[in-house]
Amino acid sequence: MNIEEYRTFCLSLQEAEEGMPFDEKTLVFTIKGKMFSLTNSIDTFELINVKCEPEEAIILRERFNAVIPGYYMNKKHWNSIKIDGTIPDKQIKDWIKNSYCLVVSTLPKKIQKELTDKK
Repeated sequence: MNIEEYRTFCLSLQEAEEGMPFDEKTLVFTIKGKMFSLTNSIDTFELINVKCEPEEAIILRERFNAVIPGYYMNKKHWNSIKIDGTIPDKQIKDWIKNSYCLVVSTLPKKIQKELTDKK
């Protein structure tokens, strides 16, 4: 996966938006202002962060060498995935989608309903 494939996939998720709120190198993807994925640097694109259920986060870290505790994130809820070719793109996309869904599930019920109604 390269940065354009990552960006295209993230923006394909319903009402996902991109921005650079921290600096000019950290690309952040949000849904209704809440982060669901971000890069370490658009220049190197070495890793991405995704939200994860705490129990699953531990399992994934044990199973995959390229999955580590979230870099600069709450390590209980976020994993960093090294973009080194050892994890198939489909698996990474599944984790991004899961992160998106976790964030959507924390939004107010009214907003969740609006997103469901637009499908």
